[in-house]
Amino acid sequence: MLEKIKIIIADDHLLIAEAWASLINMNPEFEVIKVYDNTKSMIDEITIIKPDIVILDINIGPFSGLEATKMIRKLAPGTRIIGVSMHSQPSFAKKMIRYGASGYVTKSSNKDEMYAAIEAVAKGEKYICSEIQRNITDQAMSNGEENRLNKLTEREIEIIKLIREGMSNKEIAESLFISPRTVETHRARILKKLDLKNSLALVKYINESSIDF
Repeated sequence: MLEKIKIIIADDHLLIAEAWASLINMNPEFEVIKVYDNTKSMIDEITIIKPDIVILDINIGPFSGLEATKMIRKLAPGTRIIGVSMHSQPSFAKKMIRYGASGYVTKSSNKDEMYAAIEAVAKGEKYICSEIQRNITDQAMSNGEENRLNKLTEREIEIIKLIREGMSNKEIAESLFISPRTVETHRARILKKLDLKNSLALVKYINESSIDF
């Protein structure tokens, strides 16, 4: 019998991590050996557990997925990393790959796509899910808009989504558990990065943009 591919999952939403673990363990070729809700515990144990693959949420703490990817590559160079995010913005996938990940899937990907990602990276290949690939194609046709969007952080993308939903600064702050002043700071940075003059221009840009934030 072939040895199973050993996998750990790190996601600060434990229910999501456990759901992924259940789905992955349905495949007889894979075995999720541990689930973490933070990156510190994972990093502390990575050299002991020595998994074949880490499925890593990019928006996790205390070390972000990007930071943790660099640490894993240094501590356990034989371990391959699949980044996972709720966001389908190609810039995040590109950053994860640049930092050393071998694959990237969104949380809306189905189990077959996750299986395909695991199988590909286990063989030393790169894997980007179909949703990201479609968005890369769409952005390539959006008159260079991607260059500006690549400057946005994941938090800024999150705030843009909430602005699109019509939330006020106070509502956004409550939703993200940050202060209204922090929201204002993020909005100012978003305006600067997107080369927009004011909040009205930002709302118009978001509503008229062809990009799927």
